[in-house]
Amino acid sequence: MLGRAILPEINELVQKRDFSTLKEVFEEWHPSDLADVVADLPENDRAIVFRLLPREKAADTFEYLEFDVQQALLKALGKEEVTGILNEMSPDDRTAFLEELPGPVVRQLMELLSPEERAVARNLLGYAPDSVGRLMNPEYIAVGDDWSVGQVLDYIRAHAKEIESLDYVFVLDKRGKLIDDIRTTAFLIASLESTVAQLMDESFVYLAASDSKEDAVHVFKQYDRSALPVVDNQGFLLGVVTIDDVLDVVEEIDTQDIHKFGGQEALDYPYIRTPLLDMVKKRAGWLIVLFLGETLTASAMAHFEAEIQRAVVLALFVPLIISSGGNSGSQAATLIIRAMALREITLKDWWMVMKREFLSGVMLGAVLGIIGFARIALWSLFTNLYGPHWVLVATTVGISLLGVVVWGTLSGSMLPFVLRRLGFDPASSSAPFVATLVDVTGLVIYFTAAAVILSGTLLAG
Repeated sequence: MLGRAILPEINELVQKRDFSTLKEVFEEWHPSDLADVVADLPENDRAIVFRLLPREKAADTFEYLEFDVQQALLKALGKEEVTGILNEMSPDDRTAFLEELPGPVVRQLMELLSPEERAVARNLLGYAPDSVGRLMNPEYIAVGDDWSVGQVLDYIRAHAKEIESLDYVFVLDKRGKLIDDIRTTAFLIASLESTVAQLMDESFVYLAASDSKEDAVHVFKQYDRSALPVVDNQGFLLGVVTIDDVLDVVEEIDTQDIHKFGGQEALDYPYIRTPLLDMVKKRAGWLIVLFLGETLTASAMAHFEAEIQRAVVLALFVPLIISSGGNSGSQAATLIIRAMALREITLKDWWMVMKREFLSGVMLGAVLGIIGFARIALWSLFTNLYGPHWVLVATTVGISLLGVVVWGTLSGSMLPFVLRRLGFDPASSSAPFVATLVDVTGLVIYFTAAAVILSGTLLAG
């Protein structure tokens, strides 16, 4: 937030073309603060500020920028400057940038890379888009088990500037297979004459290049790591995934789930960059499905038209009944989908979940049913709105609330299990979808209860 806090002063220096002062100001700034400044500057001034940064710092700053700002900046910079930035970027961040671009543009930018960096970029882009291979950085500290601690520390000092994460040192055998990883701090407190083998416990965690990004998130969380090695199917070390890349994946996954919860397809790009027509397409499909589902509500109302005509008072409570069922179903769906995402529950836990949600539904429905009954009873003390049979009306509403909430809770909790079993994303059982489902069935429960309880009174003959 430092950059944005003094943006007016930076703007003033840019307008005055006081480049020497700007260089001094930027010298001590973190790249993320510099990225904030660059993003908030007028488009014509971004390249001016960017050219003031040393090449390495410029590359670090570029990695923190949003994709659209990165694109605009590359267009404003010269070929030599673009070449410098792309070659200095960390391979994983460069891959994330390149995979967002059209094919022809990627080919042009690949030609600007050095032969070594081009080989790295092609290798990373060759992995599946959702795989760990796209996230990994092929630059790491690797040593042999026969090295001394002094040799390792000298090696770290010599290569520190080239490596993104120095938290772990990876131990390889003669063929390049990973046999252990050791925290760098262990070398700092060991004697210089000790060997790497003496520090090893041969207990390490790793990711496969073919693993999904979502799997990587769970492994990082389970083992509380800041970096993890990535190996191929034969155990050879390929690269390293760091926590900053995993945090980006978490944000991406959460965003997709939130979009689906809202009853729409997940957006492929940030909201502001998504074309209007694409956004309409993403939202229209589910909206049409939900609309057609809600038409069944009208059909259900038509089916009970005779009951409504004989007891108009029943229509007063239709919104109350269906909204209560929809709300309870949405709550249950949200809890279960999140528990699935966190791997707290699996498909085999469906029976346990059903029992818990049934009991929850009974208790929640009883609470709402008592409140509904009390509300009608209280109003009947001051008005004749519900007629002489208000006790039966209140009983109908109370029992209907109990039934609808139980049904909504069971539907909302079980639908994610059904979707997961069929191979679909449980997040697709969004709150609007569950609410629509319960709306229709809630009406059936309500009017069925009314037909039984009010038979011979309001619904006589």
